[in-house]
Amino acid sequence: MAPSGMDAHTLAHRLRSHATDLGLVWMGVAPATIPDRDVAAYRRWIQTGHHGEMEYLARPDAMARRAALAETLPGVRSVVMVAEPYPPEDAEGVPEDRSLGVVARYARGRDYHKVLLRKLQALARSLPEDVGARPYVDTGPLLERALGRRAGLGWQGKNTMLIHPKRGSYFFLGSLLLDAEVEGAEEAGEVEDHCGTCQACLDACPTGALLGRDETGAPVMDATRCISYLTIEQDGPIPEELRPLLGNRVFGCDICQEVCPWNQRFAAEAGEPGYAARGAGERPVGVEALPAEDVSAETHPGTETPPLVELMHMTRDDWDTFSRGSAIRRAGYEGFKRNVAVAMGNWLAVLEDPPEAAVAVLREAEGDESALVREHATWALGRAQR
Repeated sequence: MAPSGMDAHTLAHRLRSHATDLGLVWMGVAPATIPDRDVAAYRRWIQTGHHGEMEYLARPDAMARRAALAETLPGVRSVVMVAEPYPPEDAEGVPEDRSLGVVARYARGRDYHKVLLRKLQALARSLPEDVGARPYVDTGPLLERALGRRAGLGWQGKNTMLIHPKRGSYFFLGSLLLDAEVEGAEEAGEVEDHCGTCQACLDACPTGALLGRDETGAPVMDATRCISYLTIEQDGPIPEELRPLLGNRVFGCDICQEVCPWNQRFAAEAGEPGYAARGAGERPVGVEALPAEDVSAETHPGTETPPLVELMHMTRDDWDTFSRGSAIRRAGYEGFKRNVAVAMGNWLAVLEDPPEAAVAVLREAEGDESALVREHATWALGRAQR
């Protein structure tokens, strides 16, 4: 029984009903334990240094909490896992047009951390007051994909993503830890692994970040070579030998998802409107401009088909406007301009006659106050001269 006296069946029904009302139509329940094999795989990954500069993943307290959910919510008995789709379509010309910057699909609209967390908070409020609940959206020390797998939301593919057999992998995961029994936690069962002998994601990864499965069957990624890590998590310079491999991706990467047969098999599902890509001058849905903000196509290139030259032209004020309410903000102004400089270098390297506007904005960036931006701008100009 739940602390309120509500039985596990009734609690599950209430959760599913309210989740549906919130638009969270994919929901599963997992036991409040992490399998030893997942904990061991995580620890091996840390020991090999594949987490790179993400030291928060290697802190002893964080590692302990990932291994035991009771360290996060004492008395935890069930974990409700929800999944919310985001649009997988690319606009015409993306990413083939190298003059355009490519933003990972998940970050083209509103910041999913905030949107999905609010829904989970509302779901928690629908429960009896004496049911302890703690929501997380990629913000706490949890092994979310292991929990999602245990809740029946998919298997973990060779690209490390959770893949649903009828929905692919273009979705966000959210977790709600409860100190109550919820029907379905023990019965959900894990989805059978359907990757088989397919190696499409491993073959397509430009930087060789995907290392296949280890001897226990766990997928392994060297994050220090992953384009998402390099363009978001890494603070300093991007290793020079990897820069040409990033192409025109300025924030994150979807290549391993794009080539996955399970994503190619299913049509896009309608999801939260706030996750849609935004055109020039458009704010994320629900994020209004501040009184002093200049929101226009000239200062706000959007995330659907943003020209690299315009992205490089952004001032710090432009960046604040462009990134407010968006997951893109995580890269920071200097990190994002570093990424754009790399993308411009890769674009100019294939041109016989580089556009004057592109060369001019890079020369201007060579005088930037940030040494990080200056270095990458100089590298990009050097690519144009080869």
